Amino acid sequence: MWRRPDLRAILIMLFLIGTFALNFPIFISTMAVNVFHSDARAFGLLSSIMAVGSLSGALFAAGRKKPGLASLSMGAGIFGLGCTLAALAPGYWWFAAALAVSGAAALTLTNGTNSIMQLSTEPSMRGRVMALRVGVALGGMTIGAPIVGWVANHFGRVVARRGAGRASPLPWSQSTFWHAERTTARLV
Repeated sequence: MWRRPDLRAILIMLFLIGTFALNFPIFISTMAVNVFHSDARAFGLLSSIMAVGSLSGALFAAGRKKPGLASLSMGAGIFGLGCTLAALAPGYWWFAAALAVSGAAALTLTNGTNSIMQLSTEPSMRGRVMALRVGVALGGMTIGAPIVGWVANHFGRVVARRGAGRASPLPWSQSTFWHAERTTARLV
């Protein structure tokens, strides 16, 4: 599988974003309690706004005919932007809006990785590849959650969220480079 640059780019993207940026329960609770000094209702509302963004991302992803690496790159870039906006949010409602953007982009990105990996592998290898994809995504979150929590506790939510925002452009640039290389190779 590592001989396939498209699948390798997707797995690396999914690992980095999953490890450092898809830990929303940590970010949302840290912001609600430590920054906005709010109660469980405010935390629940932020989680619901994120869910609305995720639903929007699901509807957008379902409307695409066929996802490609370009849509993954765009999703990763918008996700990084949403995370950065969340880190810099001056108030509760600005943070909520950034969560909606992040939720939509995160679901578009993860749905796209799932579709591309399923559609581009041989049927005999599809189960193994998808098992690896799930392991990379969930394993990354398991590794990243304690790291992100520690950073948020010791350096503050802004540093932790900016780190999440910076975790997205690296795989975004890698997949964009791979896509450009592949497109150029087809033209020659």
